[in-house]
Amino acid sequence: MEERDYYLGFSLVSGIGPKTFAQLLKYFKTAETAWNASLKEFKNAGLGELTTQKFEKARGEFNFAEYKRKLKLQKIDYIAIVDKEYSPLLKQIPNPPILLFIKGNKSLLKSSQILAIVGTRKMTNYGQEVTEKFAFELASAGFTIVSGMALGVDGQAHSSTMFAKGKTIAVLGNGVDLPFPTSNQNLYHRILESGGAIISEFPPGEPPNKGTFPSRNRIIAGISQGILVTEGAEDSGSLITANYGLEFKRKVFAVPGPITSPLSAAPLRLIEKGARLVVSPDDILKEFDVRKVQKDKESRLKGLTKEELKIAQIIENEPLSFDEIVRKLNSESSKVATILSIMEIKGIIKNFGGNYSLN
Repeated sequence: MEERDYYLGFSLVSGIGPKTFAQLLKYFKTAETAWNASLKEFKNAGLGELTTQKFEKARGEFNFAEYKRKLKLQKIDYIAIVDKEYSPLLKQIPNPPILLFIKGNKSLLKSSQILAIVGTRKMTNYGQEVTEKFAFELASAGFTIVSGMALGVDGQAHSSTMFAKGKTIAVLGNGVDLPFPTSNQNLYHRILESGGAIISEFPPGEPPNKGTFPSRNRIIAGISQGILVTEGAEDSGSLITANYGLEFKRKVFAVPGPITSPLSAAPLRLIEKGARLVVSPDDILKEFDVRKVQKDKESRLKGLTKEELKIAQIIENEPLSFDEIVRKLNSESSKVATILSIMEIKGIIKNFGGNYSLN
């Protein structure tokens, strides 16, 4: 067996987390030596009686070959901290995970530009519009977008990234084989089908609980170069992610919202703590010194029908609502709706909160 296989074994032992595992590595030098050590040696390494007993039981029952076979059947891989595919950013945080379980494209963890977008589960129309805009444009500029696949802002960030034909990573607070929440099962499959990734430090089959989500948020912040909060209440879980970001010396961004909305509280609190106030994706692109990729106008409009070209020309400089487009074209609304739908499918235009603009 390889050294990384012993990392897998230790990651499944109750009571041995990243901190305790680091203690064992310091004493035994390798995970293989630690796995095969005597109980006396374990006690000498500083492990308590209860943890030692749990390990002894787990070691006696664990079958490496059988467990790896089950992972393969479920198309689940794992990346140990000693593997080259392990996120270099995640290695920098205090007590990084022993390993990550992953479904999908594991190379995304080493993307050169990774940004997390998080926020409230109870997203307003404003929050949806802002999240759509930032996720779409940042993904279009080459960022891999990370979020937690929760309802609201998280789900919208993943969806808008895929709409931009970008790559996204979902970090779960449960096993990677369990789409959670179940209402996002379709999103889960879309992420994988689009070349994205689903990751977790929790083993397959493990359900979520109240304590797993802060751990999930720590990983979101850990693998990202920056964290953007688009909308959230005073007690929003997105604040946990952002605070981890500040602790890990990541760049934290917040979009200000209406002062009358309780869902503007989280961004405002972060701005007070030193997060960068942003009102446009360009603000983030400038912060990372990333140039926006501009598509050549002629190539964008090449091959459009006469009706599609008219619509492209009137929304070229500013996004317009459906009613405004119908009025400017002086055409039947049903006909315009059909053309817009076709243009969206073709990827010529995008719809942000009911306003259409060129892609």
